[in-house]
Amino acid sequence: MADAYTYRPDVMEAVLRHGVRPTCHTSPQLVRDFVRDLYKYELRQLRDRYVRKEFPKREYHLRVAELRDRYPVLALLARQWVQDPGDAHDRD
Repeated sequence: MADAYTYRPDVMEAVLRHGVRPTCHTSPQLVRDFVRDLYKYELRQLRDRYVRKEFPKREYHLRVAELRDRYPVLALLARQWVQDPGDAHDRD
């Protein structure tokens, strides 16, 4: 049988904001990699816009910081995205 994962509610809320909806059978590492790739894509888009001079250099660092702040879940390791199996028993 495949592993079953119980994602932390705060993590699930964060990834849902990015349009990601993992199931209990979706590996946390796979989900984290996907969200990281989405962040990197948005960062490249921002850099490309800066190179096209859509905004001044002084705004670039602020925009990068704003983008980073939309992905706080990436500060966690994949194993921190799920609840410990023992946590479920603590709530009963």
